[in-house]
Parts: sequence; structure tokens; C-alpha cells
Amino acid sequence: MSLPKRYLITSALPYANGLKHVGHLAGAYIPADIYVRYLRAQKRDVVFVCGSDEHGTAIPIQATKEGTTPRAIIDKYHEAMKQDFDDLSMSFDIYHRTSEPIHHETAQEFFTYLHDRGELETKETEQYFDEEAKTFLADRYIKGTCPNCGSDRAFGDQCENCGRTLSPDELINPVSTLSGKAPVKKKTSHWYLPLGKHEEFLREWILKEHKDDWRATVVGQCKSWIEGGLQSRAVTRDLEWGIKVPLKDAEGKVLYVWFDAPIGYVSATKQWAIDNDKDWEPYWYDKDTKLVHFIGKDNIVFHCIIFPIMLKLHGNILPTNVPANEFLNLEGDKMSTSRNWKLDMRDYINDFVKKENGGTQCVDMLRYYLTQIAPETKDSEFMWKGFQDAVNSELVSIFGNFINRTWVLMHKLCGGKVPKLHEELLDDDDKEIINSIKQSAVTVERLLEEYKFREALFEVIDLSRKGNQYMQKKEPWIVAKKLAENPEAQKSIDNTMHLCLQLSANLAILINPFLPNTAKKMLYMMKVVERMLEWENAGTLNLLRPGYAMRAPELLFRKIEDDEIKYQVEKLKSGLVKPEAPAKVEETKHEAAALKPEIVYDDFAKIDLKVGTILTAEKVEKADKLLKLSIDLGFETRTIVSGIALHFKPEEIVGKQVVVVANLAPRKMRGIESNGMILMAEDKEGKLHFVKPESVINAGAGVS
Repeated sequence: MSLPKRYLITSALPYANGLKHVGHLAGAYIPADIYVRYLRAQKRDVVFVCGSDEHGTAIPIQATKEGTTPRAIIDKYHEAMKQDFDDLSMSFDIYHRTSEPIHHETAQEFFTYLHDRGELETKETEQYFDEEAKTFLADRYIKGTCPNCGSDRAFGDQCENCGRTLSPDELINPVSTLSGKAPVKKKTSHWYLPLGKHEEFLREWILKEHKDDWRATVVGQCKSWIEGGLQSRAVTRDLEWGIKVPLKDAEGKVLYVWFDAPIGYVSATKQWAIDNDKDWEPYWYDKDTKLVHFIGKDNIVFHCIIFPIMLKLHGNILPTNVPANEFLNLEGDKMSTSRNWKLDMRDYINDFVKKENGGTQCVDMLRYYLTQIAPETKDSEFMWKGFQDAVNSELVSIFGNFINRTWVLMHKLCGGKVPKLHEELLDDDDKEIINSIKQSAVTVERLLEEYKFREALFEVIDLSRKGNQYMQKKEPWIVAKKLAENPEAQKSIDNTMHLCLQLSANLAILINPFLPNTAKKMLYMMKVVERMLEWENAGTLNLLRPGYAMRAPELLFRKIEDDEIKYQVEKLKSGLVKPEAPAKVEETKHEAAALKPEIVYDDFAKIDLKVGTILTAEKVEKADKLLKLSIDLGFETRTIVSGIALHFKPEEIVGKQVVVVANLAPRKMRGIESNGMILMAEDKEGKLHFVKPESVINAGAGVS
């Protein structure tokens, strides 16, 4: 199969509302950087774009916390994140920002294109409104008591105490964070992208075309979304901070951040093209371009479902792959900014890279460990002891040890020059290590093409392990002691050291995508130029010319000491913000509802209860309490009208399983025939809850 003409590689745009931690680095940035460095070594046409996501409610909220303006926040954190990425050797071709005029123009053009072609729809909904501040409230601008744990640190999207995902309607006693007053419901109109219209395209493109070459976790999450029924999604919202909707009747409305942020990849490519006198359009319109998005799993729906629909409607190419990573935990717990249980990139840079015994070797040590534990198929764990073991037992004792031994012995036994290879004297051990060098290059290339970076890195380290084993078998230092008796033994030493040096040169090529600073240091010791790192040289054995003088050995890595690890663990634990004790909710006595008249077993046996899955949900016109539900009962799909609209938003319950009274006589409600009833339970606050199975089971299963 022929290679693409060009590659466009993206890493998820980080929010410019704070420093980013190593979980972000392991998820979307180091994997992309490895892949891009490999492509460059292959001399392929590749552009690597990223940038700061500078819109959305997170920005003004952070500005309020810091007592400043949204503009000051994005300027501060854009520069901070850009510097951190530079310090950790990220090689973006451009690190852009969504506050730039070129991005505003690009996003507005995108919206206008879809709007003018009738691809968007308008809807009127009720949202919380602050009458004193005279503004609609985004979820994070609404605070109240959590219905789950009783904490008063709950926001309209999530409880800061227990972590439960919420909607504003679930909060007890909601108030506006702007005025402190209770908000009211007010009608507002917005533009929506009707995702449901594109389900067949997504089924064909993801579930058939890419079911085998995309990661199973990505395909699985997409399948769940698609089969749950895709709902229309708002592309605008009522906010001051953001990209203005380019329509006359859209005063006070901006593009929703999920809509504008991925378009940032396009505007960044445009800016890169301007800066480098290139044409940006082939990278987004030519089908011979390979587009790859590197993201975390929380961004799968945006990059695999929503943004591809936008791209398809706009006439752009679609992503060839979206290698999303799972989450990286820290010392046995989930990373949390609010609880300060995290390791910021900046903290690592200050504690290791910028220390006296730090520098670029410490950059590569972190890159190594994060790649080794990369959450490619499941959540993984950053442990400080694990970091120490990875550095000391592998980088220092295997990779670094082989390079150092080779250089020391080359200077001691070969006068500091590359010795000649005596091919007529090659033995089985020599031939085996030659074959290992060639095979490793092939294997690493295949794994990198398949986005299996952990396995590829293991293969590189394993080659250095084989180098140590080879040297130990040959024992050139022992052979050297017998030279007085047998001068011809020098040829055996020459062969051993020649092959160890050629192996070292290959290791520099293979390790370069992962540990670029280490590769550069090895080039310095070999006194060769960066051209040697081109991938076509991998697996060859003529990289270093016999008679060529080498520099003195330098240690590639230093050991991590116990006291450094102890300090980091204590620092982490001492900074933890402990969750507050749940607020005491006063018990109120409720009189037990009077029991209905007694029935006999035969009466109960007449009721046919079935498990169903909600496929769609929508408000019933002119009926505040009613939702019209489409429910899959396994053997058929039923329409059921239920009085739960005050307790649940339609989009929140799609995909949920419920218990249905399946043999209830049909009944018309607001002109709609309802064929069944779903079972609900009411708590002491009057809130309704679904009665449902503990785990997902087949629709149509009987309940007895």
C-alpha cells in the first residue's frame, strides 16, 4: 500500500486555565511527539499542530478565582503551558491559540457554512437565568447542595466533593455564583447540530471501516454513543466570553467551546502555512493526507463523532486514526486538580530538570517512564517508586550501561577509534547480534506505525539488553589479557567492539523518537551529524567508519536517589486537599404512605414487567411534566409517555435501562398513545429515581 503524501498530526488543545499535569502529557502529547519524530526520521511531509483552548466557561471562572480578567488568564497560562511543553522537548510545528483573529475568522466561517446550507437547526429551551446579573448561567455558574453527598460544594456539572456528574436541575437550592441569588428559568434559542441525521454515516465509517484498525476502546465508546441514539447538540450558548455568533439575531451568543476548539487545528495549520510560506489547504482537503488526532479518552466523542460530522459537512478530510489513551492515575488515586492530587509538568521541571543534576537527561527520564506506563488500552498508574525503578534498573543499568561500557572499552582496547570488522572471523554470537539489530529496526517500525509505543520502546531497551549479553559472552577485557601470547586475538576484540559500536549507533536512531535528548548526546559522543538519525539507516551496520575517532564517554543518565522519591511522596501527601465531611442533612420524619388494598398473588402475577432501554426522549408540547419516550423492549419498540420531565432532562436519560409495566392497557396523553408505564421511586425530597437492574442486561428481560 502506498504511503500518504502528507501527515497532519494533532494533540488535544489544553484549556488555558491552569498548569497541566503529567497525566495530560502521557495521554495526548508524548505519544503524538513520538509518532511525529518517527515520521520526520522517515523524511515524510508532516505538520504537528497544537495550541491553547482559550474559550468556554473555565476561563472566566478561573479569572474570577484569581481576581483578574479572562484575557489576563489566557495570556498567563498560554505562555506557561507553551514553556512547559518546550522544557519537556515537545516538537510542535506550531503551538497556536484560539484567541487569535485567524481562529475567530475560521470558526465563524465554519459556522456560517453549516448554517447557510441548512445543516443546523434552532431550538427554544429553558435555562437558568440570573435576574440580577442579567445573564444566562452556564453549568459552572450555578452552585448548590449535592443530592448525592449533601456537600454545598456542588456545581451545575459536578460535585467537587464526591465527584458525581450532575445537571443544574439536580442541585438542591441552586444559586448563581455571580450574584448569590436563586436563578429563574427563562427561555432562550440556540443553534444545534443534529447528530442523529448522521448515524448511518458514522456506523459505516467507524463501526465497519475502522473497527479493526482503531483501538478497541475507541470503537467501543463510539458504538455505545451511536447505538444509544445521537441527540442534537447545541453549537451556541449565552456567554460574553467566546467567539461571537456571526448572525444578526445572535446578540449575546457565542460559539460553544466544543464547536470552536477542534477548529483550532485548522486555524493553527493556516497560521503555520503563513509563517512558512506554505499552502495549508492540502492538509485539510486532499484525501492523500493522513490526519491523526492524539487525545485522552474523555475527548473521544468530540474527535470521533462530532468533529468528523462537522468536517464531512464542510468538505474536509476525516481522521485516519484517533489513538485515544485512557487515564493516568497517581500513587493509587485519580489525579485531581481540586484536591491537589497531581504532578504538574511545571513541578517536575522545577524539581528535576532545572536542578543542578537535572537538565535534558531528566526530561528523557520522564518521557521514558510515561511511555513505559502509557495508558494505551487501560488506566495506568504513576508511582514515584516505579519511576525510580524504571530509571535506575532500565535506563541506567541496561541502556546507559551498555553505551558506557562500549565507549570505555573502545577507548581502552581500540585507541578510541572504531576498529575494523574482520568478516571472515564472525562467529555465531556475532551473527546473532547482527540479526538482532536488523530485526529490531523492522519490529520497532511496525509497532510505531501501529501506535504501539509501549511495545516499541520495550523493543529498543531489549536490544540494548541483548548488547549487554553479547558483550558479556565475548568478554573483550579478558581476551585483551592474552594478547601477549596471541596477538591475533586483537581481531576478536575488534569484531566485538565494532559490532557494539554499530549497535550503539542503531540504538541512537531507534531511541530518538522517544528520548530525543539522549539521541543527540550519543551523536555528540560519536562525533556524527543528525543526518545519521534518518530512519533509512536503522538496521544497517556501516554507520560508523573504521578508524574514526570517538569522544570520551559521558554518562547518559543519573540514578534517582531514595531521598528524592521520599521527598516527592511526602510533598504530594502534604499538599492534598482533603474532602470536607458531607454536610449534615437534617432528618425529617415522613409519615408512611398508606398501603393500598391488599392483593393476592394471582393479582400480582397478571403484571408483566420487562427491562427496557430508553432510545429517545423528548418534551411533550404544552406539557411541563411529560416526556415522550421511545423504549426498546427487545421484541419491539414502545412509545411511553411519562410524567418525569421536572426531574430529568431528555438527553440525560437516553441509553438508561428501566423497568416497564409492559401489559398495561394503552392510554392517550396529550394526543399521544402511551403503551406502558415505567417504574419510579420517590425519595424524601420528592426526587424521582429509576427502578432499574444493577447492571446492564438484555432489553426484554423479565422481572419477577
